[in-house]
Amino acid sequence: MGRVTERRRVVRVRAGVAGIRPDTLVTEEPLEMRLNGKPLAITMRTPGDDFALAVGFLVSEGVLGSAADVRAVTYCEGATEDGSNTYNVVNVQLAPGVEVPDITLERNVYTTSSCGLCGKASLDAVRTATRFPQPPGAAAAADAVRIPAGLLGELPDRLRAAQKVFDRTGGLHAAGLFSADGELLDLREDVGRHNAVDKIIGRALQAGLLPLTDAVLLVSGRASFELAQKAVMAGIPLLAAVSAPSSLAVDLALESGLTLVGFLRGGNMNIYAGEERILL
Repeated sequence: MGRVTERRRVVRVRAGVAGIRPDTLVTEEPLEMRLNGKPLAITMRTPGDDFALAVGFLVSEGVLGSAADVRAVTYCEGATEDGSNTYNVVNVQLAPGVEVPDITLERNVYTTSSCGLCGKASLDAVRTATRFPQPPGAAAAADAVRIPAGLLGELPDRLRAAQKVFDRTGGLHAAGLFSADGELLDLREDVGRHNAVDKIIGRALQAGLLPLTDAVLLVSGRASFELAQKAVMAGIPLLAAVSAPSSLAVDLALESGLTLVGFLRGGNMNIYAGEERILL
C-alpha cells in the first residue's frame, strides 16, 4: 500500500532568501478498477480506502446498491511483469445474480484527479436512474434532513479542522458526511474531489448504511454535475460546497429533489435547489 504523503527536496524562497529543505507532498498514484476481473476504469487517487473507492464508484455508476451486491473486493496480484502486487489494481467481484453492466466504448473510463469521469458519450449516459429517489419540492420538508442555515454555515470550519493530511500538504480535497445536527460522521481526503466522495459512499455501502437519507454531504471545492450525481445515487438529500456549482449540477438537483448549496462560507450561502430542507 502506498503512502498518503511523500517527502521531496524543495528550494524555498522567503523574503528573497533561498534555502533547501524537505517538503511534504500528497501522493498521487493510478488505481485501476476491475469488475469481475475485467478492466473498468482508471483514476488518479491518493492511496488509501481503495476498496471503498472502487465500490463507491460502482454505486455512482448504478451497479451497486447494497453490500449484498458485492462478493469480494481484492487487490490483484501479478499486476506487473514480475508478478508483484503494486496495490494499484483492485477487482470487485459481484455477488451471484447481480447484473453486470454492458461496458462499451461509448464511455471513456479514464478518470483524472481534476475532472472526474470524463468522456461520457452523452448527458443521458450519466443520468443513471437512482435506486434511492428523493422527494421533490415541498415534500422534502417532511423528510429526515432539515438543518438550520446557521448550523450549515458552521460545517466548513468543522470539516477543515478535521483535515489532518491537508495540514501537512495543502494539496487535498475533502468530502465530509454530517448528520442533520452537525455531527461529522465520516471524512475522506484525496487529490480528486470525486474520489473523496466515492470513498465516503463506498464506506457507507460497506457498513450497510445506504441510502444516506439522513445525511449532509459537504465538499471542499466546487459542486460539479458528477458530484451531484454521486449524491443522488447514494440517496443523500443535501449537497453543500464551499465553491460554485455548475449549471448541470443545478439542473440535476432541481430534477432529482436534491438540495444544492454553493458558496457556503460562514453565514453566507447560495441555495440553488431544495431550499425546503434548510431552516432560514
